[in-house]
Amino acid sequence: MTTLEIRDLHVSVETDKGPEEILKGVDLTVRSGETHAIMGPNGSGKSTLAYSVAGHPKYTITSGSVTLDGEDVLEMGVDERAQAGLFLAMQYPVEVPGVTVSNFLRTAKTAIDGQPPKLRTWVKDVKDAMTSLRMDPAFAERNVNEGFSGGEKKRHEILQMELLAPKIAILDETDSGLDVDALRVVSEGVNRVKENTGLGVMLITHYTRILRYIRPDHVHVFINGRVAESGGRELADRLEDEGYDRYLKVQA
Repeated sequence: MTTLEIRDLHVSVETDKGPEEILKGVDLTVRSGETHAIMGPNGSGKSTLAYSVAGHPKYTITSGSVTLDGEDVLEMGVDERAQAGLFLAMQYPVEVPGVTVSNFLRTAKTAIDGQPPKLRTWVKDVKDAMTSLRMDPAFAERNVNEGFSGGEKKRHEILQMELLAPKIAILDETDSGLDVDALRVVSEGVNRVKENTGLGVMLITHYTRILRYIRPDHVHVFINGRVAESGGRELADRLEDEGYDRYLKVQA
């Protein structure tokens, strides 16, 4: 059983006017096999949470703690966090010109495991995962995210997740830019990895449409850098009907 624990996390970013606090005391626990949907309006701090846990240098942790199975995540480098079992699927995946998908995946797998994968089984694993995600085999020889459509970028993120087999995955608005078919394929990929490995998922989203495919165990409403309310699937259904107005009025 893997446990990611976030306790009283405060995070700021540097602006022209000086440091600005974005996260204002976040408490969250994600365990193996659980899916937590993080929902909220733009600017509420959802992506800041994702990138802070992953170790993005733009974000400064001013207080609080993040642990993975009792180990201090905040003392780890970005690569060490990945090796420990954390994975981040970015909202806007970056292009890596000159590096093919196949080379990128094998290099990443080697870095995570500390040794290169056995070629025969690795090639089969990559091919099987790409087939499940309905990706053309020629995709493997394209440069990472260069000229990719939004759907191709997101499928590539889930391909990485499936092959790297992390313990906890943070998916930052994976549903953005996806049509209905791509959304279904990507969601099936997340569900497949979770079923096969016991993956814990932190799913960040504005909308409930992806939750029709990836069923959350817990839903958390983010408002102004804090968790304003937590509940089950019924909370997401209520947000679909009511939106975030009632939370924003309380904050006003």
